[in-house]
Amino acid sequence: PERTEADFASWTTAAAANGWALDDQLVAPGLVALAVPVRDPDGRPVCAISVLAHTSRHSADDLRAHALTEMNRAAQDIADALYGTSRPLPAAPPPIAAPAYTDAKPELGPSFLQALARGLAVLTALGGQRGGLTLAEAAEAAGLSYQSARRNLLTLSELSYVEQHERRFLPGPRVLELGYARLSTLTLADIARPHLADLVARVRESASLAVLDGAEVRYVARVATGQITSARITPGTRLPAYATSMGRVLLADLPRAQWPERIRSLRPQALTPHTLTSPEALTAAFDQAAHDGFALVEQELEAGLRSLAVPVRDRSGRAVAALNVAMHAGPESPEQTRDSMLSALRACAARVEADLALASAHVPVETG
Repeated sequence: PERTEADFASWTTAAAANGWALDDQLVAPGLVALAVPVRDPDGRPVCAISVLAHTSRHSADDLRAHALTEMNRAAQDIADALYGTSRPLPAAPPPIAAPAYTDAKPELGPSFLQALARGLAVLTALGGQRGGLTLAEAAEAAGLSYQSARRNLLTLSELSYVEQHERRFLPGPRVLELGYARLSTLTLADIARPHLADLVARVRESASLAVLDGAEVRYVARVATGQITSARITPGTRLPAYATSMGRVLLADLPRAQWPERIRSLRPQALTPHTLTSPEALTAAFDQAAHDGFALVEQELEAGLRSLAVPVRDRSGRAVAALNVAMHAGPESPEQTRDSMLSALRACAARVEADLALASAHVPVETG
C-alpha cells in the first residue's frame, strides 16, 4: 500500500532496461518471483514466463542468479516454437521402439478385448510423440497394422479423444477425462505415499508425512522400516508439535507475529530432559527452522529418538505438510545425520510438491 506510481514507473523502466523483472514479496509475504518476456520477431513482448520461489529457499537476488539464464533460454525456445525464429526446434524424439500393443488373446481367451487394447495402444503412442504422428507412424509405434491403426484413429477421433491436424493425429483434450476421476479422489497422502516408500528404500529409515492440527501434528502417511518408538505411529497419530521436527518446520512457517500466542497455546512440557519448553528456546528453534528450511530434533519427544523434517509446500509456497525421517539417536552425530539425509529428504519433498502442484492444477487436493 505504501508504494507509489513513481515506484511502479521505476520498476517498469528497470524491467525494460534489464530484460527481466524481479518481485521481492510485493504480491505476498515470503513469495519472490522472476519474470522474463517472450518476444515476437520484431522484439515486442507478447507474453511472459515466471518462476516463483519461497524466501525459505531463495532470496530475490538468489533466485535471479539461479534461474535467469535458463529462463532466457526457455523464453527463446518458446519464441522459436511460436515464430520459427533464430534457432530450429529441438528434434522430435524417435518413435516408440517397443510396441505398445501385446496380444494377450491366446493367454486370456475371451476375457481379453483386443479392440480395446489396440485403441489404448494407439492413444498411448500418440501421447509419447511431440507434435503427433501420421497414420503410418502411429501404426508402427503402436505395433499394429496400417488398417487397424486407421480404424482405431477414426474411432478415437469420432469420440473426441484424438484430433487430426492435416496429416498428423494428436491426443485431444478429452483424454484428460480419463484421469480426472482419479485426480478428483486424490489426497495428499495418496500423492506422498509412493515417494515416502522410495525415500525409505534409499535411506533405510522410517519416513512420515504430517499436517499441523492445532497444537499437534497429525500423521497422514507413513512408511516404516521398524519400530523405533515405544508408541506405534500410524496415520491419524497425533504428537505435540513443539517437540517434533515436523511440528517445528510447520510452526516456523506461520507468520512470526503469531509465534508468541502459538507457543502459549502449545503448553510445552518436558517430555525428556532434552525437550525445549521455554518461549525463548522455542522461538529460537522456530527461527532456526525458518532460516534453514529444515528442523532436526534430538531426543526431545522420546529418549533415543532423532528426527529430521522439511516442509512440503503448495503452489503458493505455503507449508501445507511436513515430511520427516526418524531414527535411533545412535553413534552418528546429529550433524552427520543432517549431512547424510537432508538432500534425499528435500528431493522427496520436491517430488511430492511437484505432484501436488500438478494434481491441484486440475482439482482441489485434500491435504488434511
